[in-house]
Amino acid sequence: MIKLILLLPFLMISSNSGGDAYRKLPCETPALAPSCLHIHGRLNQGNGTPSTRLWHIGTHHEFGIYSNQYGLLHDDTTLDNEAPTLPASVERQRTKDRFLGYVYADFEVCPLEPYKEDHMQAACIQTATHIVVSQ
Repeated sequence: MIKLILLLPFLMISSNSGGDAYRKLPCETPALAPSCLHIHGRLNQGNGTPSTRLWHIGTHHEFGIYSNQYGLLHDDTTLDNEAPTLPASVERQRTKDRFLGYVYADFEVCPLEPYKEDHMQAACIQTATHIVVSQ
């Protein structure tokens, strides 16, 4: 029953014909909150899927960024992997869906799938503070 309640917002969005309405859903949900973590990282865009990636500085771990859990689950129809919705503080660093350089910040990241060593992990970004942009 609890799982159904947690999935209800996603089911309502999927039946909505608004297309991008799912982007307004939060990254952090009650189900994801326990797994969210604070990291210092470097965000950039490049070729590949997903194109927006976050490197956890000091590790070899990389996150593939989506808008939220709905964006990951429906990637085949939303193309959320190309230009996910990010916190407003980070969105201001974009020009036409591309970053002008690297975005270094303290991020609150919520993994959308289990960790698997030596693999990129799907995640979304809840917040970003202490932002520095470099070319």
